[in-house]
Amino acid sequence: MKSKVLISSLSLAIALPMFAFAPLASADNGASAPPVRVIEVDGTGEARGTPDLATLNLAIETHAATAEEAASRNGALAEKIIDALKAKLDGKGKISTGGYSLNPEYDQRPGREQPKIVGYTAQNSITAETGALDLLGALIDAAIAAGANRVNYLNFALKDDSKVRSEAITIATRDAKAQADALADALGVKLGKVVKATTIEAARPIPMQRMGLAMAAERVTTPVEPGEVTVPVTVSLTFLIE
Repeated sequence: MKSKVLISSLSLAIALPMFAFAPLASADNGASAPPVRVIEVDGTGEARGTPDLATLNLAIETHAATAEEAASRNGALAEKIIDALKAKLDGKGKISTGGYSLNPEYDQRPGREQPKIVGYTAQNSITAETGALDLLGALIDAAIAAGANRVNYLNFALKDDSKVRSEAITIATRDAKAQADALADALGVKLGKVVKATTIEAARPIPMQRMGLAMAAERVTTPVEPGEVTVPVTVSLTFLIE
């Protein structure tokens, strides 16, 4: 945990080493105006919630002697996988595609002056988003059975994280205040009012590790346990020193 004292003025800002403080030049034009001193601290906190939204990303990869054939195979496979996912979702989510690429494959054996194109690889990805978390295992199994090569990722999130975020902000604020109290006590000064407060927050999704075709094929039904989503928050507080 980092604690620091911020020293600034209308024309100059200087950061002193940790656990130090110095006067702030007053906004008053008089050179004899009393100095203003501050302590700035960063507090952290996090709260957890049960996820109610999942994002499943699947990869489709096809190989062929020509670019046209590789692309055609990939398109047909993508359509088959999308149909399988739609049948399982039954209107309880949405499906999108993205990340398409088509690249040549080269023979780069030692001694060959120039690499030789020996085929083409087409890659595509399909993303399914749903709040029906109980369908995830069936979605993965259906996609693999329809020809998906692997699961790129499976992330869990909160549709509305406002309550969890508020809890994290409260925890982070208490942490920042405790740091400021300890620092002021160590320096032999008294804290005044808060003159600045900022927050930084970002939900931390729960990732599912990349799953290969063989791994998923070994199971009749792929088990999926969501766990909890963590929302971390950093709160920065600036106190006047009386």
